[in-house]
Parts: sequence; C-alpha cells; structure tokens
Amino acid sequence: MLNKLNSMMFVFCLSLAACAEGENAPAIPQESFEQPPAGVATAATRAANASFAASLPLEDQADFEDASRGFLAKIEDDAILSDNGAVVWNIRQFDFLTGAAPATVNPSLWRQAKLASQHGLFQVTEGIWQVRGYDLAVMTIIEGRTGWIIVDPLTTVETAAAALGLANSTLGTRPVSAVIYTHSHVDHFGGARGVINEEDIAARGVPVIAPAGFADHAITENVLAGNHMSRRAILMFGSSIARGETAHVSSGLGPGLPRGSISLVLPTEEVRSGTRIIDGVTFEFIDAAGTEAPAEFMFYLPEKRALCTAEVASGTFHNVLTPRGAKVRDALAWSRVIDSVLAEYGDRSDVVFASHHWPTWGAENVRAHLTGQRDIYRYVHDQTLRQANTGATMTEAAETLKDPSFAYNDFSTRGYYGTLNHNAKAVYQHYFGWWSGNPSDYHALPSEVTASRYVEAMGGSSSVLELGKSAFEQGDYRWAAELLNHLVFADPADAAARDWLAATFEQLGFQTESGAWRSYYLVAASELRNGLPEGLNPQLSNPEFVRAVPTMDLFNAMAARFNPAKMNRQPYVINFVFSDTDEQIAVHVSPDVIVPRSGAAAEPKASVQMSRETFDSILLGTGNVPALTLSGKIYISGDALSVRAFLNSLDQPAFWFPIVTP
Repeated sequence: MLNKLNSMMFVFCLSLAACAEGENAPAIPQESFEQPPAGVATAATRAANASFAASLPLEDQADFEDASRGFLAKIEDDAILSDNGAVVWNIRQFDFLTGAAPATVNPSLWRQAKLASQHGLFQVTEGIWQVRGYDLAVMTIIEGRTGWIIVDPLTTVETAAAALGLANSTLGTRPVSAVIYTHSHVDHFGGARGVINEEDIAARGVPVIAPAGFADHAITENVLAGNHMSRRAILMFGSSIARGETAHVSSGLGPGLPRGSISLVLPTEEVRSGTRIIDGVTFEFIDAAGTEAPAEFMFYLPEKRALCTAEVASGTFHNVLTPRGAKVRDALAWSRVIDSVLAEYGDRSDVVFASHHWPTWGAENVRAHLTGQRDIYRYVHDQTLRQANTGATMTEAAETLKDPSFAYNDFSTRGYYGTLNHNAKAVYQHYFGWWSGNPSDYHALPSEVTASRYVEAMGGSSSVLELGKSAFEQGDYRWAAELLNHLVFADPADAAARDWLAATFEQLGFQTESGAWRSYYLVAASELRNGLPEGLNPQLSNPEFVRAVPTMDLFNAMAARFNPAKMNRQPYVINFVFSDTDEQIAVHVSPDVIVPRSGAAAEPKASVQMSRETFDSILLGTGNVPALTLSGKIYISGDALSVRAFLNSLDQPAFWFPIVTP
C-alpha cells in the first residue's frame, strides 16, 4: 500500500510541476523555414539564451579578477608547434571571445569561455605558479629546494614543454626535481616527456609520483578502451570543428584539447595518502580515489597554507559519467571527499587551486568554494535517489532535477562540463544499471532495426520529415531530434533528413550551457552535413606512449580485438619471448577467446622471439611481420601458420566509425 501511495504522490507532484512549468513558461517564437538553417540562431534559440542571461548575475566580476590575478607573462608566439612545424596549439584561436555573448552561444557558457581562455603564467602564492590557457588542463609549478616540482604536465609533450619554457624564461631556469600526476586522465600526464625523460629519472633520480592504481587505470582507458573513447572525445571536445561563435567556444573544463604527441612516463612511486617531503617541500597527500578518477589524490602544502584539489573541486560541475565514456563515478563518495577536505583544511587554507581553471583566495572564499562543490555532487546524488525510490526511471528522475538555489550565485557549481541532467542519469546507472526496470527495455531491438519500423508506423518518410520540421519550427528541438534521428537511421542517404537533424543539433548546441554538450551537438551536425573528417587520428598511437605500456597490458588489448569468426583452429598455445626485456608471455588461443599468461608454456604450438621495440612496431602498424621475419628481427620456431592464424584473427578497428548515422 505504501509503495502505491508513493507512486500516486510522485505522479501528482510531477503533474503539479508540469502545470506550473506550462503556466510560467514564456511563449516560444515560431518561424517557418523552407530550408534547414545553418550557422544562425533561430528565434526560439535567441529567446532561450536571452531568458538564460536574465536568470544569472553574469555581470559579477569576481571570477574575472581571480582568473587574471598574479599574471606575469604569456607566450608571445602565434602558436605552439610540433617538431615538424605542425600547429599543436593556436595561441590566437580564442581571440573572438570579446564583448557580449552572440545569439549562437549560451551566455553563461560565453562567460566561462572568456575566463578559461585567459592564458599565461600566473603566481598562485609564494613559491607556486600555474601555466593556464594552452591546454585543456593547468600545469602547476612549485618551487623546490633544488628545482621545479611539476604538477600535471598537461596533455601533450609540446604544450608541456612550452609551459615549462615560459616559466623558465620568466622565473629563471631550474631543473625539474619531481613530477606529480594528480590522477589518471591523459590531460594530466600526456605531456610528461616535455618536462622529463628517462635520463632524468635514472641518472638524477627525479621521482614521478602518482596516486595508487594510476598505471592500471591510465592504461585501461587509453589502451583497452582507447579507440572508442578517443572517437567520442572528438565530439566531446570539438576537435574536428573550427573555433568561433557558431562552433567550439570552450570545453567548459578548459579551452580545448591540443593536437600534439601524447606520452606516458610511468610513475616511480604510487601513493594513496600521507605526508612526504619532496625536494624540501612538505606534501600532505589526500586520497580521492573513485571520485573524478578511479586513481586520484589531492594535496595540502602546510608551509604555504595552500590546498590543491586536483580535479575533484574546480570551476565547474564536473561529469559523473563523461560523454566520451568511462567508468561511472560515485557522486556520494565525491561529495564526501570534498566535505572531509573542507573539515580538515578549510580553516587552514589561504588559497585553493586545482588542475583546471583559476584559484580561489582567502579562507572564507576557500570554504565557500568547497561548500558549493560538495553540495552540488550531494544534491545530484540525493535528489536522483529520492526520485528513483518513488519509482522514477533514469530519464524521469533526470527531468525533475532543477538547479539548486546556490547554483544561481556560485558559478563553479554550474554545468559548464557536466550537467544535472546527464549526471542524474549517471547516479541512476551507478545504483541500478543501464535499464529502466521495464522488461521492454531489457532486450530492446537496436536502432538500425527499429528506425525503419517507426518511420513506417508514423506514415512514411515524408510524414516523419514534416513532423520533424514542424517540431523544429516550434522550437521543440529535443522532439525534433528524436523524430529526425529515426529518419536518418532508417535511411542514412536521405539528405533532407540529415540536414534537418543537423540543424536541430545545431540549435541544441547553441542553447546549452555545457561546453561538452555544445561541442558534441555541433560536431554531430558537422558529420551529418559533411561526412566523417579525414586525419585527426588518435594521438595515443605513437611509440612514445606504447613503449611505456607494460607488455601484458598490450596482450590484453590484443585479446580485446580477437574475432572468433576468424579463428577455425582447435586450441593451441604460442610462446612470445622478448629478448631485450627477459619477458615471456604464453598466449592460449581457442576458437572463442585468447588468454595471455605470464611465463612460457611447456608445449607450445610455436614460439616467437623478438625485441619489445619490434613488437611495438607491429602494434603501431609500422612493422610488417613477414618483412621483419625475413630480416631476422623476428624468429619463429614451430608452426608458423599458427602464428599467422593468431595475428589474422585480430580485428583492426577503424577510428572513424559512425556515431550519428548507422
């Protein structure tokens, strides 16, 4: 009986909310379009953005004062270049971010974009500096007794080297005495070889310190699941579209991603928490595993009364489940970690700085910042569960969440990167999985099958197109997207359907406050209009990165590419022997799975001997197995055909797989 009453109350509350929303909602301007518009804001979008601007104190200058505080110098060149002269980061790419927001950009996101695009070297406090605005992330430089302690060396070798170069030219050249990765995401370690190399570690003993589990999680994301995540990251970060008022303006978390070489220097030490003296500086490490990243820590510098919150608390509401794809995060644990830091360090910190955005100064402001960050993750967690426990599905729960009162004054809690809507869905997934509980969802047909049936049921392509156009003209873009998506998946060659769906995605992008959502919508629109772009292949496919990955992890990545349809042999074993690393891996091959195991098997079908460098070249596609065998760099004993059968059973996934079309 109680469950029935709860359900009735939930429906009643939803009905009241729907009525209130309908009564107070402004009239949506309607327009007629003979052709789908491109690159312009419709009347509905202009009205939505104007209404959004009126709801927030966008004129507040406090963040702008903090973002520019301590400025010392900036890179004066037009671009950061690679060794071959390619542009890695265009210094001037965000110069258009001036004045009031255009109609094609959510005004709150425009404000955040202007803040995030401020670039240069900034002093945080005595002995601490940050280089901001040349990458998605921020690189922190701490003065040690003998050199620079580098915290989070950005995404690429080139941007990290440029950031260190700016610091050295401004503050005086010093060697790097330590490197710290705050967590296991690539924008915080990919530029490591821009600031250190193996000689620094081996000859000078430079420590590379990371949170416990860093190596495992960094490799899982970037090797095992790297192809899919990298493809979706193109949409999320707007990597394939221009910068401008109708294109990418910001990622919300930072300006955007650079296009350079991603490296991996494995840590010399992984720590979870505790106090450690690094080059004369006291660090109190704070475990934050399972929050923004599965391996993460924050740290406190007691001599400087400075707190680093890594990416746990920054200048935005973050992703509980990122659009590029990752393991879902625990919003409750996230909030509790911030609360523990607030309780322990809130009264002892004169400044808090993070791995993105700009610092916050003053003990009272530090406490307010941490309170807002704590509360936004707690809010999305508790309110989602409150709705779910009344019977709401994932989508229903997400639709009920509105901005909490504090988000109207605390811009750091706004959804410039994550959003309440999709973070609520992530909380639901964390507890209940990916389906609604309704059995019709549990074994649903794929979109490629249902799309044509929906189109037929709605009266055919022409009828659906008219319905979609009508929804578009009424400014009902979410419904237009659903209708037109069916049409595109039923017939991806239907040019009119693609153009109208692209126009719909564009208006959704123009309205959203999230930089990640905006880029995702606008890249999707571009792919519908122009097809998949060429180039921009994932930057992880380079020798610098692959050579740092442990051999067993590479074999596990190969196992994830095994295609049983290509294997018609009975089970057998191949021993792989690496002459330069003294490693042996036995690969157990069956018609359904391959299982790598450390050590050699007693009776292998074949044995393959090579160097690890040769193996890397095969994985990177730069080495040809027959040619390497003829040259003597690969030696095969036993049944060579079994080796060929194994290699031929591995899929070579294309990077540019379609997302917005079947």
